[in-house]
Amino acid sequence: MTDKLKLDRALIAQCREDANTIALEVQSMIDRHTTVSVERSALRLMGVDGVDDFEVPLPNLMVEEVRKDGDLSLGISAYLAGALEASGLQLPEFCEAYLAGQAGLLGHPLPDRERTARVLAPYLSVSFERIARNRRYREEQLARSNHREPQVYVIVATGNIYEDVRQARSAVSAGADIIAVIRSTGQSLLDYVPYGATTEGFGGTMATQENFRIMRQALDEVGAACGRYIQLVNYASGLCMPEIAAIGALERLDMMLNDSMYGIIFRDINMQRTFVDQYFSRSLNALAGIIINTGEDNYLTTADAVEAAHTVLASQFINERFALLAGMPEKQMGLGHAFEINPEMEDSFLLEIAQAQMAREIFPEAPLKYMPPTKHSTGNIFQTQAVDTLFNAATSMTGQSIHLLAMMTEAIHTPFLSDRHLAIKNARMVHSALRHFADEISFKEGGLIQTRAQTVLRQAAALLRNIAASSLFDALEQGVFADVKRRRDSGKGLDGVLEKHPGYCNPAMDHIREALQ
Repeated sequence: MTDKLKLDRALIAQCREDANTIALEVQSMIDRHTTVSVERSALRLMGVDGVDDFEVPLPNLMVEEVRKDGDLSLGISAYLAGALEASGLQLPEFCEAYLAGQAGLLGHPLPDRERTARVLAPYLSVSFERIARNRRYREEQLARSNHREPQVYVIVATGNIYEDVRQARSAVSAGADIIAVIRSTGQSLLDYVPYGATTEGFGGTMATQENFRIMRQALDEVGAACGRYIQLVNYASGLCMPEIAAIGALERLDMMLNDSMYGIIFRDINMQRTFVDQYFSRSLNALAGIIINTGEDNYLTTADAVEAAHTVLASQFINERFALLAGMPEKQMGLGHAFEINPEMEDSFLLEIAQAQMAREIFPEAPLKYMPPTKHSTGNIFQTQAVDTLFNAATSMTGQSIHLLAMMTEAIHTPFLSDRHLAIKNARMVHSALRHFADEISFKEGGLIQTRAQTVLRQAAALLRNIAASSLFDALEQGVFADVKRRRDSGKGLDGVLEKHPGYCNPAMDHIREALQ
């Protein structure tokens, strides 16, 4: 699988070198800043949870108190440690007193870094031990399950977590390996994490810790019944990216959509805010053993899949470097790409094979996430089913790892259970029929497939060289990715970015970094 395209290895190395230059500049900004969502994540990892009478989460209340009348650039941790010492209360009792209006974080001496870490260590250790147990359990169960790639990934998105459970059970019974609970439309723009189980949502279901727990329990039960471990996916993205990564790690999610570029481009989240948030969330995902899914496939929904193919590859190189800087190994980098070339174009399937095979050869250790054709789906379900079958074939022919299923009714309505059942059966049939096809084929020397892949690589290399000479911030302002322009000093969430004080401390992040070394 690794040398069918005769790609220029020196050029690939140059791409990685330029991607490193690009990512390091962003990392220097990340290292100097924190955000309100990073600080709330630290509180959640200490065990701070709950809501007030108005459903405002306790982590938000605490961070806003310090942001308003204290100095959040020091980090929320010092304020909490000082309040615990002054009150003499344990953290659970302090949280109860705080919600009752009988305690606060201000007006107490602030301990130094070392004392802050000692005061909070018992609470952090409970969460990190739980996360470690979750990782061990997942790895043991996956080893016993002996999943074969590509793994079939399907979506549930009813808005009601209990209905999602019923649909997930049905999908697993039909042969799904991975269940993704789509998040309710607009949640990525909420600067708080909703609380409790939810039964209403538009286009998806709210990502909450209780919803994660409910679905995790249900998948464990149905997985045990069918003799295999079923993986659970949700979104660590948007304005609460680090917090959702934290609750996902605590509730044993297995994969999380986690890509700042998606939030910047498609949700207009400020780039500084989401780069800082992404670093914390990816470091935590790395520690928890969670596979991330990146969003390069979305570029091709607004840009042409042939003309913009090199932007997907360039972004994959950048995302790879961001993940490495966060301490994440390649085996957890579910880099994304998509089958979105217009099927009416002559040789479109050959062009797609070139793109998919190129991603597989350049990122051989990454569990690539291959997205289905949606942009050119129509109300003609028979044509859509035919294109979806080509997508299934490309998945097997190029050794993709995570196969998000296409649905024949994609352009008509939210899939029925029967639609999903047919999609799973189609994919399973194609995967079986082409099980060893990739081992049997090679590509014509100098032919269309090789030439196309080599051209895209050269274009991606040129783009990365240009970005490295300026900056990723400039590239995003110029609309290089997905033909969408964003400004570095605008967008949602910028007011939640703070430059760190020289005395800043975050024992949760310190623990993650030490554990990843």
